[in-house]
Amino acid sequence: MLAAPGGSWPGLDGLAGGNVSVQADRNLLTPARRRQEIALGLLRALAMTVALVALYYLLPLDHIKNVPVTLSAGLLILLAVALVQLRAISKARYPAVRAVEALTATVPLFLLLFASIYFTMANTNPANFNTHPLTRTDTLYFTVTIFSTVGFGDITAVSQSARLVVTAQMLLDLLTLGLVVRAFVGTARLARQRAAPASAPNMPSGQARRQNDDTQ
Repeated sequence: MLAAPGGSWPGLDGLAGGNVSVQADRNLLTPARRRQEIALGLLRALAMTVALVALYYLLPLDHIKNVPVTLSAGLLILLAVALVQLRAISKARYPAVRAVEALTATVPLFLLLFASIYFTMANTNPANFNTHPLTRTDTLYFTVTIFSTVGFGDITAVSQSARLVVTAQMLLDLLTLGLVVRAFVGTARLARQRAAPASAPNMPSGQARRQNDDTQ
């Protein structure tokens, strides 16, 4: 688990007061209501994934020609989404569930971004890949094989520009798995730790921990 420098994540210190009220709200919920909230969170995560995939197939990617600008803009959007998700996790009633939602939004967005870039490159210049034409499903499949490090070899990057983009994805795969996922999990854990003692300052630490576990 990635520990935050100095014991806290940037921007979270000012949220302690909000965490007190969040934990108080948790204590007012019945177990059935808590399970319902968790189920709704997981359904929202599933809906987010479906919506992102639908956008990938519906957006007019055929009209995109400038790959470097598109890739740069996509990465900036991805970074902004990740920062927004970190803040949302720190303020969430159920940080662990919110972290799952954040991953469900961020990881598919990352994969679909590169799938869109590969699709654009294949349409702009079929010589970028050894197989052509490539459909959106083909480029999504290709992106997932790179992300999972399977690499069947049925679709490969041929041109120098295509290989550079594939290399960028492989490097960012490591960042996504090694930093973003750990940051989400670490923020959720920190939010729970901050909320538990604030909600019951006079409660023994062991009992507070058990109460915190019941609310997750």
